[in-house]
Amino acid sequence: MNKDKSLRGKIRFAELTHTGMVREHNEDAIGSNADMGLMVLADGMGGYNAGEVASGIAVQTITDLAAEGANREERNDVDPHTGLMRQTIVLRDAVARANKIIFQTAQSQTHCEGMGTTLVAAMFYDNRISIAHVGDSRAYRLRGERFEQLTMDHSLLQELVDRGFYSEEEAQRSTNRNYVTRALGVEPTVEVEVNEYEVLPEDIYLLCSDGLPDMVEDEDIHLTISTFNASLDVVGEQLVQLANEHGGRDNVSVMLALVNDSFAAKKGLLAKLTGLFGS
Repeated sequence: MNKDKSLRGKIRFAELTHTGMVREHNEDAIGSNADMGLMVLADGMGGYNAGEVASGIAVQTITDLAAEGANREERNDVDPHTGLMRQTIVLRDAVARANKIIFQTAQSQTHCEGMGTTLVAAMFYDNRISIAHVGDSRAYRLRGERFEQLTMDHSLLQELVDRGFYSEEEAQRSTNRNYVTRALGVEPTVEVEVNEYEVLPEDIYLLCSDGLPDMVEDEDIHLTISTFNASLDVVGEQLVQLANEHGGRDNVSVMLALVNDSFAAKKGLLAKLTGLFGS
């Protein structure tokens, strides 16, 4: 890609996936593109290793299509019809396309019947981040001392919390945490939730499969990131280790991004001239 658009050096990335202590196979999949500022994480489900197929299709499709689409778009353009940034629409459409491919594969391949995957993906551009998600894979942000979950689970438990049947504290202790109400590949179409946020230097973003928050409390995730943030690789290793020490009942995957510097997009004529003549 054009080196002026590359985010390499502006954002530091780390990623790690682990089978856990109970499962025989790792049905999580992760993929990234540091130049594009793109991270994709999927948590597959389905028998006979079909979950691995679903999550693998999701990550490969979204990584390819999002990178291809983002290269075509200006990094600071707003879509007049939706009010969303064009990068957000690129990411949303890539997820929708992945859903279609997984669904068609499940319909046509007997051994893939019933497969699906949750998904969380993030793309950085123009001092912003777009996050797309389906299911209960999550995105978090640490800004200063404030650690917050940026995505809302598409799960039965979250719906019960929203309706007042459970408090957040009761939900943390619930054993019915893994019934998702939305996933890729289950239906011909899927509603992809997208959100956009302003990004500040020193922000840390975490994408994870449910194998992390199901085993580790948010306060401990926060403490781990704050303690070891001099090295994102160490943060990832410590988070996975914590999940496994607490039982490791599921596969666990983490992707981290630390914003080192501003990455505002060049505007209008300046961007065109830079592209023609170099910086």
